[in-house]
Amino acid sequence: MRGIIDNARLVLVMVGVVALAGSLACDSGPTPTPGGIQIERVFPDLSFQEMTNLVQPDNTSDLIFVTEQRGIIYAFSANNVQQADIFLDITDRVNRAGNEEGLLGLAFDPDYEENGYFYVYYSAENPRRSVISRFNVQQEDGDVANSESEIIIMEIEQPYGNHNGGQIAFGPEGYLYIGLGDGGSAGDPESNGQNLGTLLGSILRIDISELSGPGNYEIPADNPFVDTAGARAEIWAFGLRNPWRFSFDSETGLLWAGDVGQDSWEEIDIITKGANYGWNTMEGLHCYSPASGCDQSGLALPIAEYDHSQGCSVSGGYVYRGDQIASLKGYYIHGDYCSGNIWALTYDGDTVTENMLLVDSDLSITSFGQDLAGNLYILDRQGGIYTLAEVE
Repeated sequence: MRGIIDNARLVLVMVGVVALAGSLACDSGPTPTPGGIQIERVFPDLSFQEMTNLVQPDNTSDLIFVTEQRGIIYAFSANNVQQADIFLDITDRVNRAGNEEGLLGLAFDPDYEENGYFYVYYSAENPRRSVISRFNVQQEDGDVANSESEIIIMEIEQPYGNHNGGQIAFGPEGYLYIGLGDGGSAGDPESNGQNLGTLLGSILRIDISELSGPGNYEIPADNPFVDTAGARAEIWAFGLRNPWRFSFDSETGLLWAGDVGQDSWEEIDIITKGANYGWNTMEGLHCYSPASGCDQSGLALPIAEYDHSQGCSVSGGYVYRGDQIASLKGYYIHGDYCSGNIWALTYDGDTVTENMLLVDSDLSITSFGQDLAGNLYILDRQGGIYTLAEVE
């Protein structure tokens, strides 16, 4: 999410360099869906600071949870939206020194209804690091978290203040997936993207079902690098620069990710077991490091990309499975922080079959969210929550 991250890119946006709208690399042009699509603000009485997540847990409540980058989680009722209440405040633990640092991830346990567990990803300092932790709700009030219940699952040292990744989500099999950037700076100076000996530049997969104390997570036996000498067994896939938002398709189980590019290209990936997504040999479908010889053998290249005439920081979204817009079912919806463009594409398991620009918005899209009904939400850095709607 270079909008939260990279001030240089923001300058480009302000002077209009990336203000042009257009189609993605798998081109179908800026054709709207039948009837046209627009954005509409929802929950208009609510406004938040620098949102990073919107999540609805699978339980009997109707609560929706929103994270603010500074370290606060708010909860509000989806059916009676008058105010949002603080669910958890960990601003005393969260480092916001870097533009990309802060409270970046939130996931609820698959058994949240029974155990009250939820998980966060946040930046900390002294030393600079990423923290993945478990908390639980208060016994006397299940709508408020116990801030003293933290169990730290994992801490990853961060050499720089950007490219933190930060997404966490449970996969269909119940394991926790964690997205990590390459460690930051620019161009991956420490070559973390192609180094299986570091957790940076990867999506991790761990088992926290029997977590009883700090750091005692388990590694699934079928992780791809369990038996690879010198490799971190937590790694599910690698070669990523800054995976800013990944999600599982609730119908197919496919893992989709938006990976933020360096100077020229933003990419959409289907993440598969053990795959190498090429950074920093490749940026999108293009050679980034000519001196390396740009050997593409064995690399998993993106299924779609767009250049910096159309935006400068991809925000990965979701495959739409809601009922509000029938024409979008099965489309992967994603956007760009800098330009506000929102696209939809379909994928047949081999190639992108359709790719369209839905909306050229004026939003600074930090993230997307999805509720239990499959409805899609768009988070604007300026404080509002939006959704897609058909033009009447």
